[in-house]
Amino acid sequence: MANKRMLKKQINAMIIDVIDECIYIQEVNDDKAQAAEGLIEEVISTYNELLSRMNSGKTKADFKAIVADFDQKSDELLDKLNGLNH
Repeated sequence: MANKRMLKKQINAMIIDVIDECIYIQEVNDDKAQAAEGLIEEVISTYNELLSRMNSGKTKADFKAIVADFDQKSDELLDKLNGLNH
């Protein structure tokens, strides 16, 4: 990761993409609206956690851990989103 600003941009982009897709699912498929709402809540929670850790992180090791967690969380969230689409 190049720097803190770029990491924040990547986190924001992933969060916006997932929430946007969840809102689309809610509008198109009423059966999956509740599951999409749950995923939105999880995404917001993940976002808050990552930004909180970034703001309190001081060392390179802190940021490496944040990047690793972001990669893991984004994969998990995207897998859940793909599950909603099918």
